[in-house]
Amino acid sequence: MKAVVTGGGGFLGSHLVERLQNDGHDVVVARRADYDLTREDDAARLFQDAQPELVFHLAAEVGGIGANRANPGRYWYANLLMGAHVLEQARRARVGKLVLAGTVCAYPKFAPIPFREEDLWNGYPEETNAPYGVAKKSILVGAQAYREQYGLDAIFLLPANLYGPRDNFHETNAHVIADLIRKMAAGEDEVVLWGDGSPTREFLYVEDCVDGLVLAAERYDGPEPVNLGAGKEISIRELAELVADVVGFRGKIVWDTSMPNGQPRRSVDATRARELFGFEARTSLRDGLERTVAWYREHAGAVASAQA
Repeated sequence: MKAVVTGGGGFLGSHLVERLQNDGHDVVVARRADYDLTREDDAARLFQDAQPELVFHLAAEVGGIGANRANPGRYWYANLLMGAHVLEQARRARVGKLVLAGTVCAYPKFAPIPFREEDLWNGYPEETNAPYGVAKKSILVGAQAYREQYGLDAIFLLPANLYGPRDNFHETNAHVIADLIRKMAAGEDEVVLWGDGSPTREFLYVEDCVDGLVLAAERYDGPEPVNLGAGKEISIRELAELVADVVGFRGKIVWDTSMPNGQPRRSVDATRARELFGFEARTSLRDGLERTVAWYREHAGAVASAQA
């Protein structure tokens, strides 16, 4: 099929592009340098150039707690507009299937654990990432509305926190696993981490997420959102100790309790994904961390140069 992957040059997108190409699809990689999807004319030009049958919308402006605190307006605006423009252009182009990547940040701050899709609207997201999460939830509403009015086959997936090779290791907007690896691999005597380490998270290895995206594209055609997760919850303190063990860090871990913890707990119920399209995560957290650390050590120089 002729497929478009927005954000195809990014972390998740690059892995998905490889998978689709290996499966024999003709893939157009939509990078921001070529198509700024916050602009309606650029989104229209992408669809006109690519003439896609299948679209994966992964493009997003996103980061960790610090980046979300620094850019709440931008993250709301950019993610809302990108999703709206992709939906409208997919409708106009009569795309056969549109797969939209949401975010676990969309869930209410105090949603019951594990997060179930039916609880998505039962409260407001955690404050530090609410603008991003609310923008993504708005795209779900758009997808359901476009399905009802126009018959657009748009599906919406909610992956748990992702990690793996090619993650974003930037000093100011990396997510927690990449940030831990970068800090602990630097050879310092101590690392300072935000909060008190008590919040919990669930982590999904990037290639497992790709499996979920592809399975959903092939087998799922419903309006309801679907979680993608690994079913394992771990505290940030336990995660830091695990990453330290994998990296070989023997220094001191200092918790800066003046900084925010973020959402208290985060873990998803992936039952719906298993039942609807046969998705199950296969990579254990330790195995995934070992692969990620190995990739980072091999590419640390290039990562540092890209940030300079």
